[in-house]
Amino acid sequence: MHLFYKGWLAAAIVAVAVALSVGAANAQSGGTSSGISGTVLDPSGAVVANATVEIHNAVSGFDRTTTTDSKGNFSFPNVPFNPYHMTVTAPGFAQTAQDVEIRSALGVNVKVNLTVATSSDTVTVEAGADLVENDPIGHTDVDRGLFDKIPLESQSSSVSSLVTLAAPGVAADSNGLFHGLGDHASNSFSVDNQPITDQQSKIFSNQIPVDSIQSLEVIPGAPPAEYGGKTSLVIVATTRSGQGITTPHGSVNASYGSFGSSNVGIDLAYGGQKWGNFISANGLNSGRFLDPPEFRVAHAKGNEENLFDRVDYQLSTKDSIHLNLGFSRSWFQTPNNLDGQLATPWNGVVVANGGLDPNGNVVGPTDQRALIKSFNIAPTWTRVINPTTVFSLGGWVRRDAFNYYPSGNPFADLGPSNLQQETVSQYRTLANVGLRSDLSYVKGINNVKFGATYQQTFLTEHFNFGIVDPTVNSPCLDANSVPVFVGNPGLNDPTQCGTATTTNQTLYPTPFQINAGFTPLLGCYDLTRPTPSSNDGCAGATSTLFPFRGHTDVKELAIYLQDAISKGNWSLNVGLRGDFYNGLVTARQAEPRVGVAYNIKRTNTVLRVSYARTLESPFNENLVLSSSGCNFAVVAAIIPCVNAPLEPGYRNDFHAGLQQAFGRFAVVSGDYIWKYTHTGYDFSIFAATPIFFPVAWHNSKIPGYAIRVSVPEFHGFTALVVMSSVAARFFPPQTSGLGTTVGQSGSPFRIDHDEKFNQTTHLQYQPWKNAPWVGFNWRYDSGLVAGAVPFATDTTTPVDLTGLTADQQLQAGLFCGSQRPTLTQPLTTCAPSQYGSNLVKIPAPGTENDDHNPPRIAPRHLFDVAVGDDNLFKGERYKWSLSVTAINVANKTALYNFLSTFSGTHYVTPRAVTAQLGFHF
Repeated sequence: MHLFYKGWLAAAIVAVAVALSVGAANAQSGGTSSGISGTVLDPSGAVVANATVEIHNAVSGFDRTTTTDSKGNFSFPNVPFNPYHMTVTAPGFAQTAQDVEIRSALGVNVKVNLTVATSSDTVTVEAGADLVENDPIGHTDVDRGLFDKIPLESQSSSVSSLVTLAAPGVAADSNGLFHGLGDHASNSFSVDNQPITDQQSKIFSNQIPVDSIQSLEVIPGAPPAEYGGKTSLVIVATTRSGQGITTPHGSVNASYGSFGSSNVGIDLAYGGQKWGNFISANGLNSGRFLDPPEFRVAHAKGNEENLFDRVDYQLSTKDSIHLNLGFSRSWFQTPNNLDGQLATPWNGVVVANGGLDPNGNVVGPTDQRALIKSFNIAPTWTRVINPTTVFSLGGWVRRDAFNYYPSGNPFADLGPSNLQQETVSQYRTLANVGLRSDLSYVKGINNVKFGATYQQTFLTEHFNFGIVDPTVNSPCLDANSVPVFVGNPGLNDPTQCGTATTTNQTLYPTPFQINAGFTPLLGCYDLTRPTPSSNDGCAGATSTLFPFRGHTDVKELAIYLQDAISKGNWSLNVGLRGDFYNGLVTARQAEPRVGVAYNIKRTNTVLRVSYARTLESPFNENLVLSSSGCNFAVVAAIIPCVNAPLEPGYRNDFHAGLQQAFGRFAVVSGDYIWKYTHTGYDFSIFAATPIFFPVAWHNSKIPGYAIRVSVPEFHGFTALVVMSSVAARFFPPQTSGLGTTVGQSGSPFRIDHDEKFNQTTHLQYQPWKNAPWVGFNWRYDSGLVAGAVPFATDTTTPVDLTGLTADQQLQAGLFCGSQRPTLTQPLTTCAPSQYGSNLVKIPAPGTENDDHNPPRIAPRHLFDVAVGDDNLFKGERYKWSLSVTAINVANKTALYNFLSTFSGTHYVTPRAVTAQLGFHF
C-alpha cells in the first residue's frame, strides 16, 4: 500500500477513535441546526403553563411559535444556527423579550422569569440591534417564509433558482446551473452537515428537492475551516423535521401550467418530543424540462420524481440519531435546435424531412435523451458529553447514475459542422461514500469545533462514439482543399484520391488531392464509410463504435480545528484545515482561515475582514476521460491533448465588508471579494458531443463585489435586493485535461461565466396573516460572455458570417441593416456599419478583446409575479391554498448563452403561467 494512502487511513482512524473515546443537557440532532429550550417561571418561581413563546429572525424570516407545557417547559427543535429574538407572553404577565443565539449543536437552554403586568408595561428593543450579526464571514440566510412565496423559474431545479435569486454574487445560467463568484461550478452543499461537492445542475445530477428544506445559509467564499473542496459558494441546508410536531401536519399540492407542466406533491410531518419523521414526495412532468436553443420549444420533454425522508429519534437525554433518506429519478430529452428538428441527412445538408443515411433510411429529427437516478443514505449520531461539549458522528452513501442515449438512427445526431459530428452514448456513475466526526466545545468566549471527514468517490465512465460526418476524416480534398465525400460506399483511402472520378464532372472536374490530415485509425469508427481504409489496423472490418472505459476512485481526508471567539464588540474566527487528496494525482494543503469583525453598537454597524486559503479539488464528472483520455490513440486523434491529469489547485480568498442597519427598517450587507486561484477550472466538451469534462488553466483572478439589502416585515411588506459584479479572468496556458481551443494565445480572457452586473429585487406583501399575498421579482442580468460570435476586425473589412448556419444566425438575432437571415437564406457577409444583433452585444468594429471587451449576451430585464391565498376558506384545522405564478410576464426574448464552449445555446423561459392548488392539514 502506498505510504501516502497509509498515512491518510491512519489519520482518519485516529481522528475518529479520539473523538469516540471522549467520555460520555439534552441531545439535539447534529449538523447545521440545534434547538432552543427552556422554562417559563412567574415572580414566585412557579412554572407558567400555556405561555406563548415565539422566536424570530428578522432577516431570514424564520419564525416559530410554541406554548409551554404543564411544567412550564418549551422546546424548538431543528433551529438553524443564527441569532433570534424571543418573546414570551402569558395572561396577567408583562411580555418579556430577549435575544438568543445558536452557534453549535449544543443548543441553548434559557430560563424566562415573567413579571406581573402593569398598565405602563411596554417591550422595548434596541433599534436595529437584532438586524446585524457580528460575524466575520458574510452570508445570506433564507427561510421557507421567503421561498414559499418567491416566484422560482425552474421547477426541476428549484434550489438552484432560489440560490440565484436570493444570494448576491451568483450569475444565472441555463438548465439550473449557477456560477458562484465568477467560478464555473465551484459550489458545495452541506445538507444537515453532509458535504456534497459534486455538481448539482440538472444535466449532471438530481438535486435535493426544495420541499425538503427548512432554511438555507449561503456563504460566498472564505468559509470557516469546516468547509472545503468547492468553496466559491457554500450552500448550507437544514432539512425539515417532524420532531416536536405531536399533531400530524402536512399538505397535498397539485399544479398545472404552460408547456403542459404538471406537478403533484405531498409532505407529512409527525412526531413527539423525542422523535419525529418528515417525508415528502413529488412528481413533475414538463414539456420544457431543459432550456432549449430556440425560443420555440422543440423536443424538450422531461419528468422528475423525488422522495425524501428524515427521521429523528432521541435515544436518551444524551444521545440522538438522525437519518436522511433520498431517491430521485429524472428522464429528459435533449432539446433540439431547428437544424436537428427538421432532419439532418448523412451528408450534412439540412433539409425538411427527407435526409437519408448511407443505407437509404430516412434519418428523421435528432432524438437524444438522458436518464439520471440518484439515491442518498445519511445517518448521524449525536452525543452530549456534558453541558459544554457535544460529539457528532455521521456517514453517508450517495450515488448518481447517468445514462445518455443517442438517436435511434445514429446519423440523426449529425449537426452543423461547428456542432455535433459524432454519435455518442454514455453510462457514467459517481458513488460517494464518507464518514465524518466532530467535537464541539462551547464555554465563555470560545466556540471550538474539531472535526475530520473522510470520503471516497468511485468513478465509472463508459461511452461509445462513432463519426457521422463524412468530412471529419475525409481522405481526399477537392481543388479548393475542401474535404469531399462522393458515392456510396465512397472513398476510404488516400490512394484513391488521384484516380477518383465522379459522375458529376462539372462539380469535380479534376482528380482529388490527398488530405494530409487524414487519420487512418479513425476510419475504423467512421460510420459514413462502412469499409475502413486498408492501412488503418482494422482492414476488412466494418466500421463500428469506439468504446471508452474508465474507472478510478478519489480518496479525500480533511482534518480541521476552528474557534469562534466573541469578546465585547469583537468577534474573531480562526481555523486551520488540512486537506489530503489522492486520486489520479496526489496533493496536500494546509489552509489557514481567519476573520475579524467589530460591532459599532452605537450606529448598528459591523465591519469585517476575512481570509481563506483553500484547496480546490477537480470536478469529478468525466474526470478519468479528461485526465487519461489522451492515452487512447482514437481520443488523441479527435481532440488536442495537454497530456496531464487534473491536479488540485489552491486559492487565496480575501473578503472585506460591512453590515449596516437603518433603524428597524432595513439592513445592508456588502463585501468586496478578491480571489486568486492557481489552477483555475472550467468545463469543455468532447468533440462537440454532449460529453462534458473538466479542464484547468494556469490561474485565474476574480475580483468583484456582492451586496444584499433586506427589509424585514413592516406592516406586511418585505423586500430583498441582491446585486453583484464579478470579473472572471483566466490565464493560459491550459495545464491539464483534454485540449480546448480557447485562450491558448497566451493572453488572458474572460470566461463565459463572467458578468459585469446582475441584480434581483424581490418584493412581497401580505397585509395580515390570513390575507392573500403577492410576490414580485425583477431580475436584471448584464449578460455572460458569449461564444463564437462573428465580429468586425476593423471598420472596412466585411464580417464573414459563413461560419454560422442560418438557424444559428437566427438564434443570435443577427442582422445586416434591414436584412435578417431565414432558414433557407442565411447571411454570408455584412459591412461593419450595418452589422448587429438584438440578442448579443457585439463589440464595435476593431474593438473586440477577449479580456477587456469580449462579445456578451445582451442585457435583459425579466419580471415574475406570484399571487396566492394560503387559507381560501379561513379554516382552522384544514386549509385550502391557491396560487398563480407567472414567469417572464413580459415574454422577453433573451438568451442565457450563445455557442458556449460548455453548454451551447439556450434561451430563457418564455412567459410561463402555473396555477397550484393545495390542501393543508
